[in-house]
Amino acid sequence: MDKRELMEALVEELNRYAYEYYSLDNPTVSDKEYDLKYDELVSLEKELGIVLPYSPTVRVGDTILEGFSKYTHKAKLWSLDKAQSIEGIVEWHNRNLKFVNEMRAKGEDLPDLKYIVTKKFDGLTVNLTYNEEGILEIGATRGTGAVGENVTAQVKTIKSIPLKINSNDVFEIHGEAVMTTEAFEKYNETATTPLKNLRNGAAGALRNLNVKETARRNLSAFFYDIGYKEGEPFKTYVEMLDFIREKGFPMDDYVVECSKIEDIQKEIDYIKNIRFSLNYDIDGLVIAIDDMRTRELLGYTVKFPKWAIAYKFEAQEATTELLDVEWNVGRSGRVSPTAILEPVELAGVTVKRATLNNMDDIKKKGVRIGSKVFVRRSNDVIPEIMGTVQESIDGSKEILPPETCPACGSHLSLIGAHYFCENTLSCKPQMVKTIVHYGSREAMNIAGFSERTAEQLFEKLDIKSICDLYKLNKEDLIGLEKFGPKKAQNLLDAIENSKDCSLEAFIYALGIQNVGAKTARDLVNTFKSIEGLKNAKFEDLVLVPDIGDIVAQNVMDFFKEEKVIQTIDELLALGVNPHFEEKEITESAFSGKTVVVTGTMEKYSRKEIKEKLESLGAKVAGSVSKKTDFVVYGAEAGSKLTKAEELGVKTISEEEFENMI
Repeated sequence: MDKRELMEALVEELNRYAYEYYSLDNPTVSDKEYDLKYDELVSLEKELGIVLPYSPTVRVGDTILEGFSKYTHKAKLWSLDKAQSIEGIVEWHNRNLKFVNEMRAKGEDLPDLKYIVTKKFDGLTVNLTYNEEGILEIGATRGTGAVGENVTAQVKTIKSIPLKINSNDVFEIHGEAVMTTEAFEKYNETATTPLKNLRNGAAGALRNLNVKETARRNLSAFFYDIGYKEGEPFKTYVEMLDFIREKGFPMDDYVVECSKIEDIQKEIDYIKNIRFSLNYDIDGLVIAIDDMRTRELLGYTVKFPKWAIAYKFEAQEATTELLDVEWNVGRSGRVSPTAILEPVELAGVTVKRATLNNMDDIKKKGVRIGSKVFVRRSNDVIPEIMGTVQESIDGSKEILPPETCPACGSHLSLIGAHYFCENTLSCKPQMVKTIVHYGSREAMNIAGFSERTAEQLFEKLDIKSICDLYKLNKEDLIGLEKFGPKKAQNLLDAIENSKDCSLEAFIYALGIQNVGAKTARDLVNTFKSIEGLKNAKFEDLVLVPDIGDIVAQNVMDFFKEEKVIQTIDELLALGVNPHFEEKEITESAFSGKTVVVTGTMEKYSRKEIKEKLESLGAKVAGSVSKKTDFVVYGAEAGSKLTKAEELGVKTISEEEFENMI
């Protein structure tokens, strides 16, 4: 055996030992034996000048990165709909039951509903991509669900994650990076700034550019889902979990099959009872349909899969003293109260502030300065005051609303239950938050645009409207704190690039009250243009999906304001070009068909042929199965074409595709 072969054998041997130790908790060699072989590998790598990408030595993490690059996931990472009571689970189950019966009536051979119950881990979601050779290629955060941040170097410090597996198919696997209580306590023994909780310990580690610091936190991970996979699709979730286990990924032992609501209730009660005895954080349970065909037919809403739901545990509560109330101005000019609390530990977090919605909320809950209040972390995240300890009211002080705007001193108006600052032109918090919202990712997507930058633009360059962003020059920006020529030019380029935007992003960027990104998309798909929205009538607006009376009135009121119309007109005059492209579906041989594309096309990029197929009414899939109708192939087509031929799926060359359309 030459030295290269010896090195490869050591890598394979040490990776097997790591799997036995970290995933199976069943080591077959002593730490001393492992260390001797590890040192031998380090010596060989140094001598040969070669380090394999899946060598255990790459886990050390001795680099400091300059920044995080973006990574587009091969398949979307979805959020889950949530229920906080068994009634919510029952409603979801009944919808599933009704759907299955309807599909059976239409000829679908669907099995009886079976659910798989797993823990909902409270860490940071990671998505790992393995290539055709089974090597870990990318580790990324969830991000928007479509695009995350590349944290491959950080992920490789998690010793339980396999760097190489036995697989010939490209796939993405989802999991949760967590910090155990043991790792947390050990880290805090020597940390200059101790961590407050396990979740922030995990999230902060993966988003730390100093990879050695990530390694110091000694993270763990649990895997539970394959988001994308080439090759034969899974028939059930149990089959998918078996695949994950067989490939050596760390999994939690708790996986329970349930077919009745009573069974699910028992599991909820069980996990609630053991929740705080676990050595990692969870914030609920995930309940998912087992059968993949049922999942496929149920599909998705804009945000969630319909075939799974998260049961969220009730938040923990604590009692503490309300020290004061701070009033803050939001983007809309609304002046809202925030409670300042005597610091209290709540679910592993030191809570110093909590939500108070408005004066009506304050009066309803009997909250007073100096009184004791019940504080809850809603969904274990957002602190909220739930009520007052009545015995503590003596000697407390009534909370009064501000007489003027706490930011600019202007007059306040009471509209409904909320106070609003009338100074929309020069009230700093309003303007800063308006500009930040306009430049945000789902809006105009101005890269590198932060709240601190917006504050400087307001304070030093007198930027008083979103239109002023397009009038900035390099000389002005260079005068700002931490702005050199390069950063100034980058911001100007990003602002210029934002002019070419989708209509839905533009409408969302305008900041219409209660109009989020999805609502903006629904409005645009209905009214097609800015003029269409300007002239929309109330009765037309309420016909748009998910838009009720309040949002409809907000939209109408927004476009009636002369200042709004002037702003839109000025933006258009400055070159902002919001465009709407309606996707027309053409009847064709591909209408309603599932199509897979493989190989390199002469006339189309992968994106172009996907869009073309979708315009022809096709559903474009990433892998070949018995349910695939066509495989369109180009040059150097690989395993997908072979599999299609094996399954008897019709294959179409690029030339044949052109003739068919």
